[in-house]
Parts: sequence; C-alpha cells; structure tokens
Amino acid sequence: MIRSMTSFGSARAESAQGSVTIEFRSVNSRFLDIHFRLPEDLRMAEGLIRESLARHVKRGKVEVRLNYARTATSTDAALDETLLVSAASQLAVARRVIPDVPAPTLAELISATRGAGNTEAFDIDTWMAMCQQATDQALVEMQSAREREGQRLASVMLDCAATCSTIVEQVETELPTILAEHKNRLTDKLRDALASVSPDGFERISGEELSARIAQEAALFSMRIDVAEELSRLRSHITELKHLLKTGETAAEGTRKNSGSAGKRLDFLFQEMNREANTLGSKASALNVTRAAIDLKLQIEQMREQAQNIE
Repeated sequence: MIRSMTSFGSARAESAQGSVTIEFRSVNSRFLDIHFRLPEDLRMAEGLIRESLARHVKRGKVEVRLNYARTATSTDAALDETLLVSAASQLAVARRVIPDVPAPTLAELISATRGAGNTEAFDIDTWMAMCQQATDQALVEMQSAREREGQRLASVMLDCAATCSTIVEQVETELPTILAEHKNRLTDKLRDALASVSPDGFERISGEELSARIAQEAALFSMRIDVAEELSRLRSHITELKHLLKTGETAAEGTRKNSGSAGKRLDFLFQEMNREANTLGSKASALNVTRAAIDLKLQIEQMREQAQNIE
C-alpha cells in the first residue's frame, strides 16, 4: 500500500482515574524520526508509543503530543486539616530560624493536600493502558490519512506514467520513418556529390555499387541512433512503476512480504528512467525525438517530486 508521510491522527482514552489525549503529526523525512512532548508523570509511556509507531511507520518525522487529566474527587475539593496543622508547625519552626519566611499561598496548600491525598490513587498500570489504547486509536486514524493521501499521490504519478508510455510509443512509431528519411537524404547527397565530381560518374559506377554504399551508410547511421534498447528499458521501468503504485510492491517481490520503502524504490526507479531519457536525447537524430526526450524528463521530474512525500 502506497502511503504518504504527511498525516495527522489523534485519540482520547478514558477511565475512572482520568483521561489521556494523544496526537501524532507526521511530515517528510528520509528516516523515522520521532519527537516526544510528554508530561513528566507519563514519561514512562515513551517506550510503548515508540514501539507502536515503529511497527507501523517506516519513514517520516513524527511529533507526539500527550496530555492527561485526572478525575476530580471529593478529596480534591477539601483541605486536610491535619496537613494544615503540620504545615503551620513547620512554618513556625522555620520562622524561629529565618523570621521572614513567607507563608504558603492557598493554591499551594490545596495542591499539597491533593498530592498527599492521591499518592496511592495514581495507578501506573491503568494510565499505561490508557496510553496504549489512545496510541492504537490515533495510529489507525493517522494510517488511514496516510493511505488516502498516498492514493492521491499515486493517481498523479500514474497519469504521468501513462503520458510516458504514450511518448515511448510515439517514438517507436516514428523511428522507421526517421531512418527512411535519412536514407533518402543520404541517397540524394551521394548522387549530388558524384555528379559534381564527375558528371559521367554514373557510367563508371554500377547501380549495385551505389546501392551497397547507401546501405552501408544507412546501417552506420542506424547503429548510431538505435534507441530500441533505451525504449525497451523505459517500457520495463514504466511497467514496474505502475505495478508498484497499484500494489505497493515490486513485480519481483510478488506475494513476498514487502519489507522495503516504496518511496526509496520509486526514487531509484526514477533515476533509472531519467538515465534512459538522457541517452535517448543524446542519440536523437530528429527534432521529434529530442522533444520526446525532454517531455519524458519533465514527466519523470514531476513524478519524482510527488514521490518525495511517499513513505
């Protein structure tokens, strides 16, 4: 399956102790690069989130944001008188040594009371389970978005591949005509050259000799401009490209498990296609072939740009 590296996913998990919200934001990157923004109380969840991401994502820069909220209880709403008496006693002791020690604020007292009252209530296993649940749900959403965007990118590249196939077919169709035109021009040039050197030259050279010479020159020219091999390889690359975009696997892999990166294989394939297009342009003997080589390179470059976002 072709997937984009740009996507977003979020999820929320809840329990009696509170709720966990997680967000995944993914953009382009050559490798898998994960950045975490976690609260200190749930820092231990980094390992399980990283493992879950690594199982589903091969490439991309992923930013992970996790927040949590604890469920308010009746204990949270009331101040513990015992704790207040203890704080007052400690403050009195401190002021005997340092007279100007300020008294704690009401917010600080409430926070201290809540922390003391809920120390045992923070069940790590419960919060880790919520982190895992939220991670799994957010991954499903993110992967769905990556696949939808990947299909859109694949559709654009398939259109470009179809254009490349049309260009290759056109060159193959016009190649015999190009060779025939060159043979006619060569015949005219040889006749003109022979006539300018010796007006009665046609009486000294037989038609068979002239035909053999023309055939020899035409054969040499055909060898210099023979692009059948380049066209054949381009056809093969386009076929492989279409298969990869439609299935996410190379034709050689077949039903074997796809363990590589489609984006990297596409990049290599475009390098090879560009090489063949360059060779086609260097062997061009007609303006139409030169234009075809340029058009091929433009289509390949468009596909390469789209592939930069493929995982």
